[in-house]
Amino acid sequence: MGRVRLTVAYDGTGYHGWQIQNNGVTIESELNRCLSELLGEPIRVIGASRTDAGVHALGNIAVFDTESPMPAEKISYALNQRLPEDIRIQKSEKVAPDWHPRRCESRKTYEYRIYRAEFPMPVKRLYSLFLYCRLDVGRMKEAARRLEGEHDFKSFCQTGSQVESTVRTIYSLQVEEQGADLVIRVCGSGFLYNMVRIIAGTLIEVGKGKREPGSMTAVLEARDRAAAGATAPAHGLTLVRYEFADECG
Repeated sequence: MGRVRLTVAYDGTGYHGWQIQNNGVTIESELNRCLSELLGEPIRVIGASRTDAGVHALGNIAVFDTESPMPAEKISYALNQRLPEDIRIQKSEKVAPDWHPRRCESRKTYEYRIYRAEFPMPVKRLYSLFLYCRLDVGRMKEAARRLEGEHDFKSFCQTGSQVESTVRTIYSLQVEEQGADLVIRVCGSGFLYNMVRIIAGTLIEVGKGKREPGSMTAVLEARDRAAAGATAPAHGLTLVRYEFADECG
């Protein structure tokens, strides 16, 4: 038996998130279905990040075990012939039998995109949040800097989430203007449920003048979801990449 790692890109618009659900089609269910058909055996992938409904990815990671003699690097080509056009494997490769994406030290990078204009742009509607109001980017950058480092991010975690610890490390949190687009880019060791979307929603409130940049310290110290801003809509969020420190088990 061999273990294969997939780098998976997808447009999450038409899916109920990554993880298998009873009420709709998911990225995981499509991968399982197509891999099982391709390899002629029951396949169940293990995903690195369980993205929410409507969230996109350029490089999510999944692994699976197989008895198939098909070379790992060829699976991507064959699998892409079966998958829906809004899911594409960017790379398939053999890894150690005990390699697991959630047990490795890693860095994950997400981007939240905001399109600022007088009117919406149809081709951006599925991948960015449209805002017609002015945002003070300087204030947003100042607030973002206060969230970098290791903190208890309980205030930025969706209520009801079951986790052992809400302490996480943000290596960098940048707010970058790209013409009419505003990109919130966050790189961290791991993220709580809805954490990036809540950070984005809170920074947007800072940009609108509804919060002071310095208030981020108090939000963190509150350890209360009600202290942070609104959860930004899912469609503006994209998982950009995973970076693994080493090939650990």
